[in-house]
Amino acid sequence: MASLPMRLALLLPMAGMLWSAAPAQAAANGPAGKGAQVYCYMRSNGNNHNVSWEASYALIKRQGSGLFKTSPEHAAVMITEAVVEDPGSFPDCGQYLGDLFGGSGRASASTNTTSSSSDSSEIPNWDADDRYSY
Repeated sequence: MASLPMRLALLLPMAGMLWSAAPAQAAANGPAGKGAQVYCYMRSNGNNHNVSWEASYALIKRQGSGLFKTSPEHAAVMITEAVVEDPGSFPDCGQYLGDLFGGSGRASASTNTTSSSSDSSEIPNWDADDRYSY
């Protein structure tokens, strides 16, 4: 019968391989993958960013297993990672990922705000159009 150190020497590397494969599989099947699927499906069917984002973020928050609520910034990163890890499952979704981080819509909104206000002291330090506010 093999000694305990020898058993551990054989079992630990195998356990490490199984453990390292688990997060990749969980990301594809977990809340991140489902959130990415909802976001990309809705966007590809003509919904705007806000509607798609609200639906996918609600899904990620409700299906998350952590003690704390997933932040909006983290949810956006989770969706991006899921799409980048498996682009074949989310065809043509890459074009929408910029909107998760304030893509084209935010730039035009800030231009309009700047041109409409004459006094720069009235501009607040925070962005009132912040989609990640609680």
